[in-house]
Amino acid sequence: MTRTDPVIEITGLMTRFGSNIIHENINLTVFKGEVLALVGGSGSGKTTLLRQMLGLITPAQGSVKVLGAARYACDREEERNLRIRSGVLFQQGALFSALTVYDNIALPMRELRILSESMIRDLVMLKLGMVGVETQHAHKMPSELSGGMIKRVALARALALDPELLFLDEPTAGLDPALSESFVELIRALREELALTIIMVTHDLDTLIAISDRVAVLADRGIVALGSIPDIVVNKHPFIKNFFGGVRGRNALRVLNLDQADSGSEHSAPLVL
Repeated sequence: MTRTDPVIEITGLMTRFGSNIIHENINLTVFKGEVLALVGGSGSGKTTLLRQMLGLITPAQGSVKVLGAARYACDREEERNLRIRSGVLFQQGALFSALTVYDNIALPMRELRILSESMIRDLVMLKLGMVGVETQHAHKMPSELSGGMIKRVALARALALDPELLFLDEPTAGLDPALSESFVELIRALREELALTIIMVTHDLDTLIAISDRVAVLADRGIVALGSIPDIVVNKHPFIKNFFGGVRGRNALRVLNLDQADSGSEHSAPLVL
């Protein structure tokens, strides 16, 4: 990962809904090829920040640059280019219920208006294969799919235009442990194969530890910690201590040979097991 090659730069960002301030003076850089995870408690603005990177919510102040373009001051051509170079997996998949699997994945390609239907068909089948979905499922409706299948189809749609940036909003939410693990392995493999930069919102510790390079912790209207998981777990902020200090957190950290000796102690620190 080249730390001199930023793909997203957020400077002085403030988010306000009425009198309610969600973010205040957020500064964050995402580097090419990394997986950056956003974590935080309910109401901390994780998904809101993700949507601001996507251009779906306008901040009250501050700037967001994506792939060198000012997210909220770009012309129509720059906006179109950003959409092509970015893919999004929304929470719960967000497939169009009235469209088949095939048409859900084909939709971004058709919107380009430069590909023939025969080429779109080949690409849809290719994307299905990339996410481990057999082509016989292409003409099913979303209502006929399992939760795990919906996630894979939604991921295929997110990858339809071969993006450089992939945004994941709670990618394993609603999946049982086995499906969650297989989906994480899929994301990890696709990241390597396609050289993706990934920005991910998650509350799932196993997913966080399995694929993230850095973690940004949102609390108190800002980013209270930013770094690798070994860097983060030594932070004494109450949210971080609670997040990693419970039974699930301790079990998950053992994958990295990290654990918090006593999450309630002022002297708690990672230990090598």
